[in-house]
Amino acid sequence: MSIEHIFSVDVEEHFQVYAFDPYVDRATWDSHPSRVERNTDLILDLLAKHGHTATFFTLGWVAQRNPALVRRIVSGGHEIASHGWWHRKVVFMTPDDFLEDVRASKEVLEQISGQAVIGFRAPSFSITPGYEWAFDMLLEAGYRYDSSLFPIERMNYGYPRTPPIPHLIHRPNGDIMEFPLATTRIAGRQIPAAGGGYFRHFPYGVTRRAFREHSAANMPGMFYIHPWEVDPDQPRLDVPMLTRVRHYRNIDKTAARLDRLMGEFRFTSVAKRLSADTTWIGGTGTPAAPARPRLTLATPA
Repeated sequence: MSIEHIFSVDVEEHFQVYAFDPYVDRATWDSHPSRVERNTDLILDLLAKHGHTATFFTLGWVAQRNPALVRRIVSGGHEIASHGWWHRKVVFMTPDDFLEDVRASKEVLEQISGQAVIGFRAPSFSITPGYEWAFDMLLEAGYRYDSSLFPIERMNYGYPRTPPIPHLIHRPNGDIMEFPLATTRIAGRQIPAAGGGYFRHFPYGVTRRAFREHSAANMPGMFYIHPWEVDPDQPRLDVPMLTRVRHYRNIDKTAARLDRLMGEFRFTSVAKRLSADTTWIGGTGTPAAPARPRLTLATPA
């Protein structure tokens, strides 16, 4: 039987992406038409069609306004995890601000879903070198795993020296499991191939190559997508050309590509992977013996 990879969804509205921050005031978010329920339901339908489960990294802001959506995700057998409350990048927050944000998100998600929320993904993968204190705050808030590290070199995000496979991160306050985003190597360079904009802008074969490599290594790859990426009819915002191309290009092809990907690979949630493989985290929630890579991340002086 082929390995089960991990499918994840960053549940946010079409106007909440970081690239729109300079053009969409957070104070006006409630004035924009909400499309997150419609779009997330489309992804839920695709997952149900193929018999897959997934982890939904959900904004607290979205969950508070769409509790029925959170409950539909749970009723479909999926996992609810945290994407923070305000979709703010870690690099723009203090440790106290970040702790307050992840605690608030965890609390509302648990209240609505009835699930323990143990996972987190930083908006824009913004746990980068120098911001390792975020793991300490996640541990303090009760999280058991993270999926914020992208093992690539990029101007706005990336953690190139992290292992490109699931591993334990050791911090003074304890260990936290890391599920980095999938990559592949082309011409000697680590190439992002985990989904999102890369799934829309790169040829489909790049993503397929990455997950075939993970399958061959018997190691789950992490895929991600946003609900707005399956919505070609979303309102177009007046933003600069480069931002417009990055956000809207090939958005009409995403659903078909997702359907193809789900037909070629098997997917599950992080929680189900953890419960099925106790070499990562044991049933008590305590990190097991480090059969997987273990990395000590120290904040640079």
